[in-house]
Amino acid sequence: MELKAKTAIGNTGTIQEKTRITSKTNLWEDYFKRLTDIMLSIITLVVTSPVSLFLSIMIKLSDTGPVLFRQERIGKDGIPFIMLKFRTMYRNAETNGPMLSNPFDSRVTPVGRFMRRHKLDELPNFINVIRGEMSIVGPRPEREFYLNKLRNLNPDTDLLLNVKPGITCIGQVKFGYATNMTEMAERLLYELEYVKSRSFGLDMLVMWQTLLLLLRGRKENTNPTINQSPQ
Repeated sequence: MELKAKTAIGNTGTIQEKTRITSKTNLWEDYFKRLTDIMLSIITLVVTSPVSLFLSIMIKLSDTGPVLFRQERIGKDGIPFIMLKFRTMYRNAETNGPMLSNPFDSRVTPVGRFMRRHKLDELPNFINVIRGEMSIVGPRPEREFYLNKLRNLNPDTDLLLNVKPGITCIGQVKFGYATNMTEMAERLLYELEYVKSRSFGLDMLVMWQTLLLLLRGRKENTNPTINQSPQ
C-alpha cells in the first residue's frame, strides 16, 4: 500500500498529498488492529473504572477545575479531534500560549505528577480509541501549533497523518515526554520509524514494552536547565 504525506490546508479540510515511501501493511492487519483496539479499550475502561473514579475524586479535591482535560489534536488525514485526558495541571495553565511541560513544571498538580509518571492521565484516551479517533498504538497526537514547528525541522512530519495517533508508540517507550522542540524532533524519528515499519506484531511488542514501563513508572528528564518558554 502506498504511503503518502497528507497536510490539511487551512480550514477547508483539503488534503495535499505527496508520495514519499511505501508501506507493507494490508487490509487484514488494519481490520484486526481495529478489532483489537475496541476489545482492549472496553476491557481496560471496565477493569480500571475503580481507579478512574478514585482519580476523579482526587482531581476535584486538588483543584476546582474539571476532571477531564479536552484539547484539539490532529488525527489521521489531518482531521482535528478532541482528545480526552485526566487533567494534570491547574486551571488556565496556558494563559501565555502553548508551552511544553517538564518534571519541574509548577503548573502540574501533585496528583497530576503521579498520574503522568504512571500514564494514568491517559486512561480517557481509550474513549477516543473506541470512537475511532485514536488507536492504542500509534504516533503521539500533536496540536497543529507543534506540528507546524516539526514540519520546519523534518519534511517527513506529515507522514504521521497516514495513521491514527495512538496512546503509546515507540517514541513514548524509548523517549518519553519531550520538553523542548529539539527533543520533539528526536522523538519524531522514532514515530516515523513506526509509521514506516508498522505491523500487528510491532504493535504487540510496543504494548508489552509499555506495560513494563507502567509497572516501573516512567522516568523523566530531570535536567533543571530545560527551557520552559512557549514554543
